[in-house]
Amino acid sequence: MTPTHAHIPGRTPRHPEGAFDAIRDSVRAGTDIQSLAASQAFRIGLDWLDTGYCWEAHEVLEPVWMACPDGGAERALVQALIQIANARLKTAMNQPRAAARLRAAAADLLDRAEALGGPMVMGQRIGAWRDSLAHSG
Repeated sequence: MTPTHAHIPGRTPRHPEGAFDAIRDSVRAGTDIQSLAASQAFRIGLDWLDTGYCWEAHEVLEPVWMACPDGGAERALVQALIQIANARLKTAMNQPRAAARLRAAAADLLDRAEALGGPMVMGQRIGAWRDSLAHSG
């Protein structure tokens, strides 16, 4: 499923309420990390982040973040991905200072994820995400 358009606040219409509920509902509280990493919400969120659907990626990654254990590498990684989506969205909205602040927050979260979980967390190379930050601003 690909969204009909990328929502950019102030420029493009917001998606109908509940448009992504079926994807968001692929995650339940108490889901183990392997299942979270394989969930539709995580996989689609990564795809949408990669293809420029930043607002939409945030929407479907949020329940994954909420289901990750507090203080864990996985929670830090997913929060970093959400901040990367937010930074890219702020860039599209021509808000460079906000984008820079969000990229810095994402870098700190990636550092935390790597310190807690090593170079690979939930099948994601932390270094690759760090590289994407270095080339996005």
